[in-house]
Amino acid sequence: MSGAASTVGEVIHNAAKQLEDAGVAYGHGTTNAYDEAAWLVLWQLGLPIDSLLAEDEPESVDRNPLSPEQQAQIDKLIQQRIVTRKPAAYLTREAWLQGVPFYIDERSIVPRSFIAELLVDGSIDEWLSDQTHKVLDLCTGNGSLACLAAMTYPDVAVTGADISADALAVARINVDKHGLQQRVQLVQSDGMSLLEGGWDLVLCNPPYVNADSMNKLPDEYRAEPELALAGGTDGMDFVRDLFKSLPPKLNQNAVLVLEIGNEKPFFEAAFPTLPVFWMTTTSGDEQVLLITQQALSEWHAEQAQA
Repeated sequence: MSGAASTVGEVIHNAAKQLEDAGVAYGHGTTNAYDEAAWLVLWQLGLPIDSLLAEDEPESVDRNPLSPEQQAQIDKLIQQRIVTRKPAAYLTREAWLQGVPFYIDERSIVPRSFIAELLVDGSIDEWLSDQTHKVLDLCTGNGSLACLAAMTYPDVAVTGADISADALAVARINVDKHGLQQRVQLVQSDGMSLLEGGWDLVLCNPPYVNADSMNKLPDEYRAEPELALAGGTDGMDFVRDLFKSLPPKLNQNAVLVLEIGNEKPFFEAAFPTLPVFWMTTTSGDEQVLLITQQALSEWHAEQAQA
C-alpha cells in the first residue's frame, strides 16, 4: 500500500479488497474478506480483535493516520496471507472460539467446531445431570473444546485425546495458558484404543471429510494436517471405528456429541437405523448430532447380531 497515510478503517477496506481480488478462501474463523482483513490488521497493530465489529471505524480505534512502518507491516502480512494461502490463525498464532483465545500453529487443525456453541449456549445441558463427572474430548486437536468444557462445567474432569503428538503439544500450551492443568488431562490415543471407560459426555469433532471433497479443498485447508480432516471414501471411517469401540466405555445415560460437518447424507447412508438428535447451531441443524448411550449400545448390539 502506498500514497497518502490511511486510517485503520481505510487500511482494513484496502486489505479486504486485496484479499477478495486474490481469491483467498475463508472458513477458519471468518467467512468473508472484510472480517479476515480486520482480524489481520488489528492483530498487526496490537489492537483488540473485537474493537471492530462493523464495517464502520468505531470511536475506540484511533482515527489518526498510520505510520509508514505500520502500513508496511500490514502490507507484508496481507501479502503473506495471499501468497502462502495459510489461514490467518496460523499467521497470528491465535484463534478465537466463543470469545476465548487459543494458541494455534500448523501442528494442529484451526479450531472452529460448532460443538463450542453448544457448550457455551447450554444446548447440551438438558442431556446431563449431577452424575456427569467425566468428559472426553476425542480428537481434541489444539485442546480448545476440552478447555471450553472445563470452563463450562467446573465440577467435571476433562480428558483431551488425540492420535497426534504434535496436536497434543499445542493442546498443552492452551491448557497451561488457561490455567486448567488440574482440570484437563491430555492423552495420546488412536481413537478409543488407549482410553479407559466410564465416560458421561463425549465430544468429538473427528476427521470426516470425504475423499472427493478432500480433492477439492482450497489451499487454506490443505495447510492443515490432513490427518485431522480426511475421513476416507465417504468420510465415515473414523466414525465407524468409534461406534464399534465406544459403547462399552460409556456410563449409563451418557451422551456423544459428534460433529460431521457437511457429511449428513453420508452419515445417514452409513448408519440408517441409528436414532440421533440433530443439534441446532448457527450453521443450521445438520452439522452436529447427539446420540444417547442407550441408542448407541442397542444399535451396536444389533450390528453384532447381524
